[in-house]
Amino acid sequence: MWLHMTPKKLNLLKFAAFIGLPVIVLCMIAFGSLREVKSVPEESKSVPEAPERDETMIKVSLVTPIKINVSMRDSIVDFAEGLLGTPYVGGACSADGFDCSGLVYYVFQHFKITVPRSSSQFEDFGKEIPIDSVKKGDILVFLSPTRNAIGHVGIVTNPKGRESDFIHSSSGSEMKVIISSLKQEGYTRRFVKAVDVF
Repeated sequence: MWLHMTPKKLNLLKFAAFIGLPVIVLCMIAFGSLREVKSVPEESKSVPEAPERDETMIKVSLVTPIKINVSMRDSIVDFAEGLLGTPYVGGACSADGFDCSGLVYYVFQHFKITVPRSSSQFEDFGKEIPIDSVKKGDILVFLSPTRNAIGHVGIVTNPKGRESDFIHSSSGSEMKVIISSLKQEGYTRRFVKAVDVF
């Protein structure tokens, strides 16, 4: 029978033997491994218990995450301080330049809080508070340096009663956004009131 095979059939038989033989061997190996697993005694299949040993207990304390809760007042002051050095420009209210009320208006508008655009309008605006009770973000109101009427405003940056620091757009020699102290004679003399807008 082998003698009467055509070369085509012979090649097919060689190919089948070449592929089939490794498949049969692999199946036998797999079947043999399976039989070994099935023949493992029951007691060796169980999970071994951890050996007894002396252990030292370590107390773990979790660190409570710190909440970063920046208040609106802090945010207002931080935003205003980012404008330090901006030039004083009379009647202006933009990051290119401010007058005093323009700076206050611009900062509070950024936080969607309505305040007057003109310093004279602060005469009857907001809740007047004692100077010893001021907080960051409160507004200080001053007389004009040239007349007996309200003409200057600033935002408290460092509340210390009559020595509080405030940011404002100065039309004085600096001609820019600066931080000054209420204890400076020119501001102490002209101070009218502190206003809480919150």
